[in-house]
Amino acid sequence: MKKALFATLFATVATMGAAQAQTIDSNAGKGYVGLGATTVKNDTVDGWRFGEKIFGGYNFDQNWAAEAGYTRFDSANRGTTETNGYNSYIAAKYSMPINEQFSGYAKLGVSRTVRKASDVGFNYREADTGAYGALGVKYQLDPHLALNLEYERNGKQKDVGAKADSVGLGLSYGF
Repeated sequence: MKKALFATLFATVATMGAAQAQTIDSNAGKGYVGLGATTVKNDTVDGWRFGEKIFGGYNFDQNWAAEAGYTRFDSANRGTTETNGYNSYIAAKYSMPINEQFSGYAKLGVSRTVRKASDVGFNYREADTGAYGALGVKYQLDPHLALNLEYERNGKQKDVGAKADSVGLGLSYGF
């Protein structure tokens, strides 16, 4: 159900962008880097946890970009149980300008996620590679700085540690 919903949303954004009149974007042909904070549910320990994210990409034109990123999920403890993990992804990004400051975007790619848990005499490590997808909005603060808010899905549903769904807020710098 979630896969079908995400595919429908991505197709809708892509179709709307193809139908709009093309304008020149000052970021076309330029790279960008960014930092962010992500919140993700961790049922193994104590609910919602924060993680740090770093990402970067290259804008091929007004609409299309390629992006890669890395998120580290903070260690979480409950009693003697500790969990941590990280995620990395590479994705195609499609952006659709709404006005001079706002744009919506969708990303689709592949994700590698590693989760670890340990307790007294117990060590667990799980890794998976799966589909990556994200939907977000960007607010251009000035010609170089932008604020990003996005929902991400990293691979398959997780049984231990950080779950597959996350919400993040980031700041990106275009050069």
